[in-house]
Amino acid sequence: MTESGRCPVIHFDHNSQDHSADPVGSYRKLRNAEKRGWSEAHGGYWVLSDYEAVFDASRDDDTFSSARNEYGGEGLAVVIPKTPMHFHIPIELDPPEFRKYRKIVNPITSPAAVEKMKDLVEHHTTAFIDSVIEAGECDFTSVIGVPAIVTVDWLGLGIEDWKTYAAAHHEALAGVPGSPHYEHAMKVDFPYLSEKMRSVISDRRVNPADDVISYLVQQEVDGRVLDDFEVFAMVELLVAGGTGTTASLVSQTLVWLADHTDVRQRLIDDPSLMDHAVEEFLRYFSPTQALARTVTEDVEFKGCPMQKGDRVLLSWASANRDEALFENPDEIDIDRWPNRHTAFGIGMHRCSGSHLGRLMAKTLLTQILERMPDYTIERDKLERYPHQGTNMGWQRIPAHFTPGKRILADGEALAASTAPATPMY
Repeated sequence: MTESGRCPVIHFDHNSQDHSADPVGSYRKLRNAEKRGWSEAHGGYWVLSDYEAVFDASRDDDTFSSARNEYGGEGLAVVIPKTPMHFHIPIELDPPEFRKYRKIVNPITSPAAVEKMKDLVEHHTTAFIDSVIEAGECDFTSVIGVPAIVTVDWLGLGIEDWKTYAAAHHEALAGVPGSPHYEHAMKVDFPYLSEKMRSVISDRRVNPADDVISYLVQQEVDGRVLDDFEVFAMVELLVAGGTGTTASLVSQTLVWLADHTDVRQRLIDDPSLMDHAVEEFLRYFSPTQALARTVTEDVEFKGCPMQKGDRVLLSWASANRDEALFENPDEIDIDRWPNRHTAFGIGMHRCSGSHLGRLMAKTLLTQILERMPDYTIERDKLERYPHQGTNMGWQRIPAHFTPGKRILADGEALAASTAPATPMY
């Protein structure tokens, strides 16, 4: 660490292999030192690692903008470095424009709306487990494709493409730029998916159905109906949010529970513990590690002299391990309550899909523990996401368990017919 006019200059890069090898330790080292500082990686950016700074910055939209802008290059504004993804509404908007679009999203992601999705989530979860239950072994990354297919089905997109949606968005945030998989996602998968999405949006204007896209094409902003660009930008965000984060959370939780059979048994014996347990898993694993903002004016924030256009990384994951707020933060306590974690973000831009994410995580974990209670994992064959700066998780989880019986009839197992034979990522 060296001193400069930019506050402490820290040797930190959340996209580096050193960080990916131990994100928890990397952030702990930062919290125990300066908490906030300037990294010279990726053209330079501020890093906020403590709960107080992350909390205050995320609630100050006037100073810390989420809007897409020219600073830091082209691409998605809420990650560092920016990734070449389509414009996302409303996450890449600031007030007052943000509120107009969030008002449209809220009714379809509210607790009441998510309650009506329980049967859909239960069905796909059952079907995915059915697809492997008789074999007595699987890669759990195939089973936890449930959030992807639920999201695609809910939106009204073709579920036959769920693996492509999941893989492309995974590569955008957790893949290695320049690698063959990443290049394929950017140059082949995203153009293909974008064309399909635009086609569905156009069709729903003429032939509405009972799905989210049909709802969106009928909504208005400023007294006019949303245009295709706006609907596409909203659908893209919902796909991105729904296909990766919950799978990331569940993948990490399953591996942890394999090593902590006492906690696993408690959840099996008393499923009512799952609600608080999911909150603790969200805090501990923080599937979305951090998101970015852009400084709108010269300001001194928590001792850091920030300038207009500076990029700032808000680490939800680090805030969730801050000893100043959480007792024994590096331990999982499924009885921890209240649990003021930041896993879904804080402030106006807090994740609108939090209720659906909770439902999908709870359903997946509950069914796996009910139907595969004795599962074990081949730890020497586990594979992590190659990049863990934005999303953490496992991309290969070989598991074994006592074989069981299928529940759905062949004709009902829609998800099973499309489940991958090999890991999704």
